[in-house]
Amino acid sequence: MFDRKSKIYRATARVFRNTVINPINRRRLKNHDFTILSNNCTGGLITHDLGKRFLSPTVNLFIKTPDFVKFLKNLGHYLQQEIVEVHKEGIRYPVGKLDDIEIYFMHYKDINEAKEKWYERSKRINYENLYIIMVDDNRCTKETIKEFEELPFKNKVFLTNKRYKNCKTAYYIKGFEDKEYIEDITMYKNIFGQKYYDNFDYVGWLNKGK
Repeated sequence: MFDRKSKIYRATARVFRNTVINPINRRRLKNHDFTILSNNCTGGLITHDLGKRFLSPTVNLFIKTPDFVKFLKNLGHYLQQEIVEVHKEGIRYPVGKLDDIEIYFMHYKDINEAKEKWYERSKRINYENLYIIMVDDNRCTKETIKEFEELPFKNKVFLTNKRYKNCKTAYYIKGFEDKEYIEDITMYKNIFGQKYYDNFDYVGWLNKGK
């Protein structure tokens, strides 16, 4: 059995993804000018997998779920704010503050690159074709989920490793049953190129909004 952390495992999985999974999903896709706002890398990776341009600022970063909900509740306000760098002890990548919410730019070399990409992609948002993905994290409370449910967005989904009977936006992701929350939904779950977010049919969702 291959070690999931080995270079051979990841390289083989990447080949399957790029030659089999992504081409199939791209052929299935009927919706082409969508914006995905996501609290972590999931939205950006889905957009990349589908070969589409980033029409969203929430790429290569993460926002804690309470701050993400706050961001979505007053989207117009936050998108007009300037990002101010903040320094966090023990964190080596850039962190920015957008008014009163924090954004962790873990895949950017410095705050200037992060700010440039945020502002550039914010201008591309397609508000007429908007999709929201919130992935469960260790800050996600029942109140956070309730507020997310009440947001006035037609197409939104909450990806979680818990089963919520009365949460219409929740979608259960297998593979994290022994975890407090979904630790890394972007990992390969097998050598055949499938990632954990593939449990959710995001192509069908983007095509139909369901």
